[in-house]
Amino acid sequence: MAEQQTPYRVLARKYRPQHFDELIGQDALVRTLRNAITSGRIAHAFMLTGVRGVGKTTTARIIAKALNYKGPDGTSGPTTGPTDDCALCRAISEDRHPDVIEMDAASRTGVDNMREILDSVRYAPTEARYKIYIIDEVHMLSTAAFNALLKTLEEPPEHVKFIFATTEIRKVPVTVLSRCQRFDLRRVDIPTLSTHYKKICGLENVETEDEAINMIARAADGSVRDGLSLLDQAIALSSEKITAQQVRDMLGLADRAQNLDLLEKALTGDMPGALEIMDGLYQSGAAPSVVIQDLLELTHLLTRLRAAPQTASIRQTLSADQIARAGDLSGKLSMPTLGKTWQILLKGLGEVNEAPNPQEAAEMVLIRLAYAADLPDPLDLLKKLKSDPSYSAPAPTPASAAPASSGAPAAQSQTFASAAPSGSGPRASAALHIVETVQTQSAPILLNTLEDMVALLEAHNKPLLASQLFHFAHLIKLEPTGRLEFRPSPEAPQKFSQDLGQVLKEITDQRWLISLATTGGQPTLAQKAENERLAELEEVLNHPVVCDIMQIFPEAKLIKVIPPEPQDQQQQET
Repeated sequence: MAEQQTPYRVLARKYRPQHFDELIGQDALVRTLRNAITSGRIAHAFMLTGVRGVGKTTTARIIAKALNYKGPDGTSGPTTGPTDDCALCRAISEDRHPDVIEMDAASRTGVDNMREILDSVRYAPTEARYKIYIIDEVHMLSTAAFNALLKTLEEPPEHVKFIFATTEIRKVPVTVLSRCQRFDLRRVDIPTLSTHYKKICGLENVETEDEAINMIARAADGSVRDGLSLLDQAIALSSEKITAQQVRDMLGLADRAQNLDLLEKALTGDMPGALEIMDGLYQSGAAPSVVIQDLLELTHLLTRLRAAPQTASIRQTLSADQIARAGDLSGKLSMPTLGKTWQILLKGLGEVNEAPNPQEAAEMVLIRLAYAADLPDPLDLLKKLKSDPSYSAPAPTPASAAPASSGAPAAQSQTFASAAPSGSGPRASAALHIVETVQTQSAPILLNTLEDMVALLEAHNKPLLASQLFHFAHLIKLEPTGRLEFRPSPEAPQKFSQDLGQVLKEITDQRWLISLATTGGQPTLAQKAENERLAELEEVLNHPVVCDIMQIFPEAKLIKVIPPEPQDQQQQET
């Protein structure tokens, strides 16, 4: 008689955690449940929420076994340790115990299904300590089913426990959430996943490369089950050892070193080299959208290396040589260049996903990136326009990325220049005067009007505070020597005056005395601007030509008045 072969069990089922000690990445949940079981403060209903594959259903079964544990002799109480020696717990693990009922709400959504549960709640468990109902994907229940559950959920019998699991917590009614003890299961971080997968490979007697395991952990995106499915596939693909190249081919990923080459060549204007790398990645099976996503991730890492070189999470996703190379590249790129790179790639990702030919769209993104990453600095353009009115900005060409400025004054001037308001009129003139004064530092800053103060805040990259001052301040008195009195609007933030005083002190290097009034004051700058706009619309509506137009088109509405563009001096003289 032929020997019966044991059916293969996938890794996600074979290595499913059986007790709290085997749960990974959920330390807060484990600590809370252990303390609750040890002290006897056990809730009657639990709500487990999180992304797919982080252990919601597994945790529900562990709770059911921990509460119903009786030990080998049937006399033990609830436990927080292993439950392998309990026959009742083994039946729960095999999903064959009558007192632990698992229900899939995705296939049983109606109120009739809920009535079946509620009718059986009144009966005591046959063998276990508690009758436990595990309802998976609870957000799929209908409104009527939730309403039918409410009263029993609030005051269930002492022998009943409810455990709900969902990936869409916002779809669960608040009335249900308020009756449950909620636990948010976190995504498992990459180092924890890598360690877990290496341990499983050791148990399966499978040799692996560290980079291959790290790729699978990154692709899992925080889901233990997704990573185990990928690991199962990688083991089936490899004959002797799981290598990084095999995983890269299986997932359709590009080599991170090649991604660094691609990003560097695009930002330094080497278009033939960048397009050659892109074509090679495409021929090797890498999806264009995945390549753009990898470039986005690299841009984010380079920016973090630029802002905080010692960030630990960066070191967890790059090898030692890649860290050194990425650090060298980030030192050559300025923050504005990295910001523009991020915006171009983010917009390009949507274009690649929607384009009929994703590879061509990805190549266009790279070309655009090379031409836009080294645009002229706005402050340099402003200086050249002041010194030479006939100067015109050159067309952008791909060139080497501008190195980051090391001097503080230059960086400060760049911030002021980018914050300078556009347009014309008294407010724009006042703002330009303030910006020029701050840049040149040739004269003390005088704040004679509220417009000057708003312009000063904008020039120092304080747009939120400038907007609040523009919309919420009813001016009563302003003295350039350092005194401001105004009536705040009811919508103004509670700490508005404190924040304003502190920022003005930092900018002007003098203490400001800010007084708040409850009555009086001029209209806010926003109200003045709106009144001017309405007056302008009224004046235009009274124009004879516009009156004739409105008679011809009675349903037309005047929305905005756009002033004509200024003609050059020669045309005006003509």
